[in-house]
Amino acid sequence: MKQNAGFVLALGVIGVSMGSLFVRLADSPALATAAYRMTFSFLMLLPFALLKTRKEIFSLSKREIGACALAGFFLAGHFGTWISSLDHTSVANSVVLVNTIPIWVGIIGPLALGEKANRSFWLACGLCLTGAFVLCGKGFSLRFETLTGDGLALAGAFFVALYLMIGRNLRKKLSLLAYATVCYGSASVFLWIAVLISGQQANGFSNETWIYLICLALVSQIFGHTLYNWSLQWIKAGIVSLALLGEPIGAILLAWAFLGETIDLQQGIGGSLILFGVYMVARNERRKNSQEA
Repeated sequence: MKQNAGFVLALGVIGVSMGSLFVRLADSPALATAAYRMTFSFLMLLPFALLKTRKEIFSLSKREIGACALAGFFLAGHFGTWISSLDHTSVANSVVLVNTIPIWVGIIGPLALGEKANRSFWLACGLCLTGAFVLCGKGFSLRFETLTGDGLALAGAFFVALYLMIGRNLRKKLSLLAYATVCYGSASVFLWIAVLISGQQANGFSNETWIYLICLALVSQIFGHTLYNWSLQWIKAGIVSLALLGEPIGAILLAWAFLGETIDLQQGIGGSLILFGVYMVARNERRKNSQEA
């Protein structure tokens, strides 16, 4: 199973990348979109969880339930802060800053998981962040008036890092289905609280929007994010966090294929730098696993 973890993680990146396509097509407010994404995901998983892992779920300790709920809180926090950042800063700033996830994992990982980042990880991290800057081009700029939005985007990256590290720890003990069901259910509760506080519209959408929201849950969350969570049993959180940086590349390619958007030379160079950084750390990890075997 461990030998296929990289391939499964790549499939997860493709699934999550399709999320931006469904979000663009859905005519619903941002927070409500995230809340329905998590709610539909939870409801789709629940029957299988009750059928396959009911005994495991009901035998979880209070600490394990709390940890799953905390992972759900951080996942909801990511969606809430990152989506909200787009109202206060540029898309370019938000994309670059939310892509600092590997830095947070590299800093916190040794303390939380005992997984120390090596030199090749930091080199790959630098390449990926450089690629993110190039990808966004001149649209990125740090100014006082965008400070709130920039802070929210950074918070979104920090929350994902915590979500990945909790998942890495829990997936060593819990089955994928049990963990994902409790985590996604918790995230949906926190997101609906955010929707109620914000006063965003939560109903009255077109039939097409409901279809896109279901696809968002099925493809991007259950397929994409759940494959991330499966990979966490076998792959370090830092490497999974670097793989997440492939998401904007997948989103650009899908927008080109399905929405007719163009890809310029600058985006191609930025995307290539990110892919090369991910390839570097993946090659190093594969070599390390071969030596251990």
